[in-house]
Amino acid sequence: MAENQAVWGIEIGQAGLKAIRLRYAEAADQVIAVAFDYIPHPKILSQPDAVPDELIGQALDTFLSRNETNGDLIAISVPGQTSLARFIQLPPVQSNRVPEIVKYEAKQQIPFALEDVIWDYQPLGGGIEESGYMLDAEVGIFAMKRDQVLHSLQPFLQRKIEVELIQIAPLGLYNTLCYDSLGMRVGQEFEGNPEESAIVVDMGADSTTLMVTNGNKIWIRNVPIGGNHFTRALTKEMKLTFAKAEHLKCNATRSEDPRAVFQALRPVFNEYVSEIQRSIGYFSSVNRDAKISKVYGTGNGFKLAGLQKFLQQNLQYEVERLDDFQGLVGDAVLNEPLFQDNILTFTVPYGIALQALQQTTIRTTLLPPEIATARKIRRKKPWAVVAAAALMVGLCISAVGYSNVANSVSEARFGTVETKVKSLKDKVGGYDSAYKGEETEYTSLIEKGNKLVWNLDSRADWLEIYKAIDECLPRDVGDEIDNEQIEKRNRIKLPGITVRHEKDLGTWFQKLSPQAKSLLPKIDQETPPEGEGYIFTLNGVHYHNDESKRTTDVGVLYVHETLLKNLQSWTMKNPGSNPVDVRKMGITHPVVIKDRRDPFEFYPHGRPRNMQQGGEGMRLGGRPGGFGGLGGGAGALPGDESAFGGGLGGGVGRPRIGANRPEKVSKPINLQRTQFTLEFVWKPIPVLERQENPPEAPATEGEETTAEAG
Repeated sequence: MAENQAVWGIEIGQAGLKAIRLRYAEAADQVIAVAFDYIPHPKILSQPDAVPDELIGQALDTFLSRNETNGDLIAISVPGQTSLARFIQLPPVQSNRVPEIVKYEAKQQIPFALEDVIWDYQPLGGGIEESGYMLDAEVGIFAMKRDQVLHSLQPFLQRKIEVELIQIAPLGLYNTLCYDSLGMRVGQEFEGNPEESAIVVDMGADSTTLMVTNGNKIWIRNVPIGGNHFTRALTKEMKLTFAKAEHLKCNATRSEDPRAVFQALRPVFNEYVSEIQRSIGYFSSVNRDAKISKVYGTGNGFKLAGLQKFLQQNLQYEVERLDDFQGLVGDAVLNEPLFQDNILTFTVPYGIALQALQQTTIRTTLLPPEIATARKIRRKKPWAVVAAAALMVGLCISAVGYSNVANSVSEARFGTVETKVKSLKDKVGGYDSAYKGEETEYTSLIEKGNKLVWNLDSRADWLEIYKAIDECLPRDVGDEIDNEQIEKRNRIKLPGITVRHEKDLGTWFQKLSPQAKSLLPKIDQETPPEGEGYIFTLNGVHYHNDESKRTTDVGVLYVHETLLKNLQSWTMKNPGSNPVDVRKMGITHPVVIKDRRDPFEFYPHGRPRNMQQGGEGMRLGGRPGGFGGLGGGAGALPGDESAFGGGLGGGVGRPRIGANRPEKVSKPINLQRTQFTLEFVWKPIPVLERQENPPEAPATEGEETTAEAG
């Protein structure tokens, strides 16, 4: 930074405009305060009868009339409560992929589309790089809605003031604390204790910013209590106007009855301390190794009489006001009475001006990229014109020189050389053709090898989809596992699963009946499948008929409420098992194609001999109610051969013929058997592709679905 380069740090708060002009003296390695200005608003911006845009414009006009800004950099702050700050711990990742991973995390952390916000990020201290990988890296993501940033920038653009830096207020506090109180300098290693953290409490007019840091990591929270809450307490308890209550609050110790004033303010004091204690408690719960060493108070609201002592008694920490900028020189500003009276409110302007002077570790900015790019192009235009003019002059001189040389060229003089050049070019062309042929053959061999080596991935995909189908089947949990009432068991049997490849999935979708399409989820109705993929056909049967709970626990409705609903889930998790991907792996458009419901007689001890074929005693093996088919479906029911033929993963035991045992009297149990055919689309999405380019999630993105028991 040049010796004469100056920066204005400007904050427009609820109560007024605060600005400080700093210059960095490189020879002395000091930051000098050159000028300042403090312009209070006629009314607090949050008052009902105030017009914020007009009051801000008036304050800026007053500032420009009293100060010279030509040639200076301008840095402004935006309120912390209107911005978003998230701090994430990155997994071990290649250094060159950090921006890609951060962008993916930003999509997850920012509750708006990225094109609707302006955001930036910065790696914080604590991470190390080994063998090209970032380990234990923490990244701060800072964002604000684009329309709010442009609204904050508009008063400056209207007055043709070019803003170089837009920073959120909490990071301005962080810059001030690190540079001024902790003594951190750019390019020097910080020697502080990483387990000791300091808290900055910045009380504004309507809210308080709470920032905790150990010099490396940052934690931010906004407390919705500010100086106006104390003023409103006085207006309510002492029946005063807002202006008189504000004056009484600022001069409480000189009032006629200070005791009554503090008695009226006590509820707000208590609520304020409770909010800060709650914030510190939450911070300590997520940072168990952190130790709070000191609390710093700032903001004009912190001048409230008795607040510092009250906080120190209730928080049990040393509370200190940031009313002395130790890292700043310039007596003309620092000894000015107006500056001394309002020094607590200059913490944020001081911090953002330090960043604009490149004296802090924070480098993020919320300046819209299109403005920064247009400004950079405009500044480089004069140099581009000079370069183009110089190039044109050089080209003209070169053309004149080459024209003179060309006149001296003759075929007799250069014919032999040209023949040699042509021969060499032909030889090089032959080598190039041979090289390309070998390269093509090499590429073909590599592709064949990859197919042989990586074909295991496709096998894993098929195993994964069968696992997903298994996890989507309903099941009993807990005490319901031993339920002997067949009609109340949560089980579905899949005797058969078939798969067919379709070159055009849209043809399958068009053949669906209107009724089947109407039962699809809204996202599947609006986006029919396209391209090639697979159609899975599940032939199933169940005996669930529990009308005592709800009407959807019977017939095909039970299939809709369990298996079909689970196949529509983003991910699936059953008690005692790990979550598996369902829709996330490419399963879509599950629909019941047909169903049939008919009565069925179940003999617990096997059919009587006179009902068996050939008169021989026959009983289905396996214990009644055992699991059969994929995923443990309905138990083995004698005489239900159609329900068990061809199932995967088990089924009916072998019949024992002519067993020497007394025949038990077996009374049949009347059941309702539901047979159905369900189909769905599968367009495989490999695991790595889901992580690097995750598909668009449905409305329930990020939530895991747990199968209902019962």
